[in-house]
Amino acid sequence: MLHGGNEADPPIGAQGGGAQAVVQGGAQDAQRDAFERDLTREILISERLRVTILAAIPGIALILFLAATTQYPEQVEWALQGEMDRLRVGLLLGGFATYELFALHSVERLLRSGREPPRLRRYLNALVEVSLPTLAIVYYMTVVSPVEALLLPPVFMYFVFILLSTLGLDFKLCLFTGFVAAVEYALLALGALDGSVSSPDAPLSSMGHHLGKAAILAVSGVAAGFVARRLRSGFVNTLASLEERNRVVNLFGQHVSAAVVDDLLARKAGAQSEVRKVCVMFLDIRNFTAFAEQRSPEEVVAYLNSVFEFMIESVNEHRGIVNKFLGDGFMAVFGAPLSDPDYCRNAVAAGLEIVAKIEARVASGEIPPTRVGIALHAGEAVVGNVGSTMRKEYTVIGDVVNVASRVEALNKELGSQLLVTERVWEASGKPTADVTPPMSVRGRKEPLRLFQLA
Repeated sequence: MLHGGNEADPPIGAQGGGAQAVVQGGAQDAQRDAFERDLTREILISERLRVTILAAIPGIALILFLAATTQYPEQVEWALQGEMDRLRVGLLLGGFATYELFALHSVERLLRSGREPPRLRRYLNALVEVSLPTLAIVYYMTVVSPVEALLLPPVFMYFVFILLSTLGLDFKLCLFTGFVAAVEYALLALGALDGSVSSPDAPLSSMGHHLGKAAILAVSGVAAGFVARRLRSGFVNTLASLEERNRVVNLFGQHVSAAVVDDLLARKAGAQSEVRKVCVMFLDIRNFTAFAEQRSPEEVVAYLNSVFEFMIESVNEHRGIVNKFLGDGFMAVFGAPLSDPDYCRNAVAAGLEIVAKIEARVASGEIPPTRVGIALHAGEAVVGNVGSTMRKEYTVIGDVVNVASRVEALNKELGSQLLVTERVWEASGKPTADVTPPMSVRGRKEPLRLFQLA
């Protein structure tokens, strides 16, 4: 069970600096690609909502129009000044609804493939959509006078398209939408008013009035662009936070508590390899092989889950992390990745709490008779990320890991459940313990005094 070299070995963090930079660069590229994919997906989901709304509006309007002209034809004729062309209105509304349904199908295909829509297509789509109010105004110009058509409700439809353009999360697209709306309306006004500049007796039919409305449409596009930029920024920040949280959870394991994850995110700990003073815990469940032979795999897994749950909880509550599972045990670290001046004291408290919880649960019948062997040793270690761009793991490397592992094996010889080395015993406040005579530990020249706490 080797997890590091001897004290004479060079720290892994000091080896291959160039290779480490390449690995870190590859990891950043992979993370950036994943982020871009997530952002593209969020944009497409937002676009799908926008297109769905735009398909629903003319669709519902068409149904209401057909129902009204069928049930109340006289009232509709009166509202349209005696002119009612069901065919042209139906084609306008139905054609636009059909166009948006095709656009929705295209967005769904892009969502499934994970591809971003081509920029040119987005601008052409905006041009087509903004032209719907223009076509409606042109139709009304055949029903009423051109100047009156510029004052009817279809003019306000431009604002609907400008507002919904924010869901594209693209400042330039919103700007383009407002610009197209302003230009199309201004051209309609120029055509309707024959280029006249002003009419003092009829301000609503003056060119200045309609150019002012066109300017408002353009400004609305700018305002929508700022809203879209703010929404996009919010998406980016949210996705970045989620990506960073997922990175920390994947790096340190799903058994790290939420509080520790938040602390790691706040301090950006664990990103680089470094030498830290740590206390390493090794825990092993005694007689597990005999236990497993007499039970089904499902029963064995259920048992391990039940005991690991409260053991991990104790480690987390005392500012440690479970670094890796080792079959019927695990290795935990205190003092890294987060600095903790009381790392030894916390490690001892976690070990004693685990033993106490086991005894309480065995006494209550919650778990079968269980004994563990726990060992704690403190010292310097190299801690940091080790692995490839596809898979990284937070690893603790050094002689402290080997000593803790070999001290844990001495629990069998001594019949103990919690052994700590002298360094841990002194740093944790010298708790009550049975002192063993100096014992030989494989890989160490000098024998170690151990302290039995349980």
